[in-house]
Amino acid sequence: MDMTGEQKISAPRQTVWLALNDAEVLKACIPGCTALEKTSDTEMKAAATLSVGPVKASFTGNVTLSEIDAPTSYVISGQGSGGVAGFAKGSAKVVLADDGPEATLLTYTVKADVGGKIAQLGGRLIDQTAKKLAGEFFKSFSDAVGPHAPDADAETVEKKKGFFKRLLGKA
Repeated sequence: MDMTGEQKISAPRQTVWLALNDAEVLKACIPGCTALEKTSDTEMKAAATLSVGPVKASFTGNVTLSEIDAPTSYVISGQGSGGVAGFAKGSAKVVLADDGPEATLLTYTVKADVGGKIAQLGGRLIDQTAKKLAGEFFKSFSDAVGPHAPDADAETVEKKKGFFKRLLGKA
């Protein structure tokens, strides 16, 4: 499966870059993610529970960052096993570009492969699920990194501001 897309995020590129490299931010935004632990600057262990059509599986695996050109791009690669449900492996080239002083355009190119019971569901269902999960991730990520969701209360907004100030070393 191959997929490309782009997402405008209402935050400066440096803030988006830091969030893309923060395990806690990613864990909160990745649909079905139950654990994401950074084991080094370029490696993480992950666990997620996902449903693809009638098949629900818990995956565990490893994630690696490579071809890092901070704060512009990297390649994120991963592979995971879902036991009898099968396996998934893939990579995504992620590129960030300024889109004005307070916005970033994130573009991605994904290549993925699945096997086992999940692969038997067919490419169309897998592609639809992948697009849905990407959409959910980017909505959550934009809400987490952007100024704030329209319905966020003042306390939530202040927590986000404090979190990103600490990330940027401005606290």
